[in-house]
Amino acid sequence: RTCDQLRCTACDFRVSLFNDYIWDQSCDYLFFRNNMPELSKLRAKMIKKKGARAYACQCSWRSIAELTDLQTEQQLRWVCGKH
Repeated sequence: RTCDQLRCTACDFRVSLFNDYIWDQSCDYLFFRNNMPELSKLRAKMIKKKGARAYACQCSWRSIAELTDLQTEQQLRWVCGKH
């Protein structure tokens, strides 16, 4: 189970999550910087994949298709935003 209140300490932006989607491999920093958090714009690079989850803030993004410990990813600066 994942915290649904993640916040990025690098860009100070809330991390959005999308169930049953992954990010297209063509995604880059500028795509997220220019389009977060507008879902209508983000959908252009979202691919439907049952059981997966796509995460993104303005500076980082991940597609997770299996149980993964995000704390082991040193480049991510995502922390619980407190409930």
